[in-house]
Amino acid sequence: MLPLLYLIVAVATVEASNLAVTQAAREAGRAFATSESPAQAGARVDAAVHLALSDQGIADEPEVRFVAAGAACDGAAVVPRLAPGAEFAICVSRHVELPALPRFLQGRGITTVGRYVVHVDEYRAFG
Repeated sequence: MLPLLYLIVAVATVEASNLAVTQAAREAGRAFATSESPAQAGARVDAAVHLALSDQGIADEPEVRFVAAGAACDGAAVVPRLAPGAEFAICVSRHVELPALPRFLQGRGITTVGRYVVHVDEYRAFG
């Protein structure tokens, strides 16, 4: 019975991280697309990611990457553009440690990744 209980807790931990990074990527993409300037966009992305993760009780530092819209999150990084019609993906990833398992047994652990494709409105004016 105890192994089953541990399995349920471990799966719940990984799934909670997966949901948190997915929400963080979505909120970061929306924050970027609604920014007034590229300088403001970077700060808003960081704030959105940290807020989304803290809402789920996660306090560590995730990795945030921008990749081409059709690329996987481990693809080549791109510089996001805040221009009408720009399209790219934002990826938020974090390493999950399984509960009550020594570090040497975890190996590389589990990495959860959230991905959101950002499409800046073609008719949006930046000022």
